Amino acid sequence: MTRIRGRVGDAGGRTFIVQQSFPRPRPTTNPYLVMLGRAVAAQPGVAVRTFSFRAALLKRADVFHVHWPEILVSGHSPAKKLARQGLTLLLLAKLAATRTPIVRTLHNLELPTGISRRERLLLSLIERRTALWIRLNDDTPEVEGRAFELIPHGHYRDWFAGIPRQDRVPGRAAFVGLIRRYKGVEGLLEAFRGVRSDASLVAAGRASTPELEAELAALASLDERIALVPRFLDDAELVDVVTSAQLVVLPYREMHNSGTALTALSLDRPVLVPDNEVTRRLAHEVGESWVHHFRGDLDARDIETALDGAAALGDSDRPDLSLREWDVAGADHVRAYRRAVALHRGSSVEAPVT
Repeated sequence: MTRIRGRVGDAGGRTFIVQQSFPRPRPTTNPYLVMLGRAVAAQPGVAVRTFSFRAALLKRADVFHVHWPEILVSGHSPAKKLARQGLTLLLLAKLAATRTPIVRTLHNLELPTGISRRERLLLSLIERRTALWIRLNDDTPEVEGRAFELIPHGHYRDWFAGIPRQDRVPGRAAFVGLIRRYKGVEGLLEAFRGVRSDASLVAAGRASTPELEAELAALASLDERIALVPRFLDDAELVDVVTSAQLVVLPYREMHNSGTALTALSLDRPVLVPDNEVTRRLAHEVGESWVHHFRGDLDARDIETALDGAAALGDSDRPDLSLREWDVAGADHVRAYRRAVALHRGSSVEAPVT
């Protein structure tokens, strides 16, 4: 367990403690979580505690902030999963007894597929105990009877500062990130075979299953211009792949929130993403030349058009990420936490489960 201490408030009052749902950061931890913890802890009078069941059960906190609640009730073995589910029940009982509110960030709109009935029940209990939901963009729907705050996903410019960048390779496209079926990387590799001959593609990231990795390897072997890097990338490798490309292609079948899109934009590389209200708003925010769209199934023409647009950007051009500064996000989160405390302790009526 790690506690990140914040500054003492001007009035010298008691420290406001935020219990996060993510453990002590490791090299593979999502940078969003690390930067969020730092930004919140930088606020006056606030401290952030990273997660362990022992700390969450035995130590005082003013608010419990959950990101992906399904992680709390999962495990790598049946025994470990059952133990974590029992500890989650104890934690919910402790939070109820101490009147500690839960705040949840809605990274995803739907529950993951393939979870058990018991996991669904526990996640429903967490929903019932949640006092406030944080939306990352305007298009996350609000539910009547629930309290919401809008806090945009912060950028990654500070995270990658100091890591050497590469020069753009003309005609190169790239995909980075954990490869899951819904991300459509198989379709990207198939579509790229029809792209003009002077282009190249690097698809880098660990596949979610051995079967998917084998399928991607077979597709990549059909075109010598495609390089497949089927493993987790550290930060230096990620920056190398992204910045050596002219364009980052995210061929997701659906996109609601994408840290990978913000990673590319933070490294000053444009993205090709599915066309929907969320990505159109992103283009309006950061600049239309930085966000290219495709409709339906990705095809070779979509990639070529986006590569042509990316080539028109100069080396000194940067997208506008001014609405995603972390000092603002940290302050907004603390205000959301304090609102959740007021809501939770000011009313005994819980929001309905949907």
